[in-house]
Amino acid sequence: MPPHSPDAPSPETRKTADALWEAEQSGTPCPAVRDQLPAGDLSTAYAVQRINVERRLAQGRRLVGRKIGLTSPAVQHQLGVDEPDFGALLSDMAVPDGGTVPHGRLLQPKIEAEVALVLASDLPHPETTLADVLRAVDFALPALEIVDSRIANWDISLVDTVADNASSGMFVIGGTPVPLTSVDLRTVRMTLTRDGEEVSHGSGADCLGSPLNAAVWLASTLAAMGDPLRAGDVVLTGALGPMVAVLPGSRCETVISGLGSVRVGFASPAPDQKAEQQ
Repeated sequence: MPPHSPDAPSPETRKTADALWEAEQSGTPCPAVRDQLPAGDLSTAYAVQRINVERRLAQGRRLVGRKIGLTSPAVQHQLGVDEPDFGALLSDMAVPDGGTVPHGRLLQPKIEAEVALVLASDLPHPETTLADVLRAVDFALPALEIVDSRIANWDISLVDTVADNASSGMFVIGGTPVPLTSVDLRTVRMTLTRDGEEVSHGSGADCLGSPLNAAVWLASTLAAMGDPLRAGDVVLTGALGPMVAVLPGSRCETVISGLGSVRVGFASPAPDQKAEQQ
């Protein structure tokens, strides 16, 4: 995460972080947090995000990369912003390709298909260029991001989602690395299916013109904050098409041209859980 501010978090900042933390721990979403923070103050929202990421790291989890959100122009327009946001990827958020997410592990999950990049070297410069990213990327992979919100009914503004670790949940990446010399990420085509039915589609150009553009933005932003992307980091570059709802018992798969496929399942509730819900 970005380095600590020289100032201790305000009581409002910590109270907001506590509300999101309790929502995750209890499994009960909380009301939107935007009214607890200065309007439009992203630095405070990222400070909230940082508190809860540091709590997870203190529990022994490991930072393994970052995710980029709000790469769709339509979603940016909806939230009244003109740039993406980012969140942290932790080791316990990773799901094996073909694995199954336990029922109740997430609160309000949805899913979207993305291009993942894995870095071979650091990206330390605040004015990161496309050439810097091309040199730093070891390989690309198809990915599924399982987004989630600790805020009830996904009632989010930009401040809400930034504070809530950019609405991160879990993620799945494919297992066959593809070098950037073998694929044009701008022109890749994506289809996402749920139980064999297509539910979303798009292209690399739908992610800020190219997933590499999103990576340039993230690398520059994090370097300017003093916490640059490092060798080995996984970067989820942003959705290639609309996110869709997750259904218990369903299986989702994305195929991205030039990169291959990746899939994940979602467990149905156990009989005793079904009884409790009735």
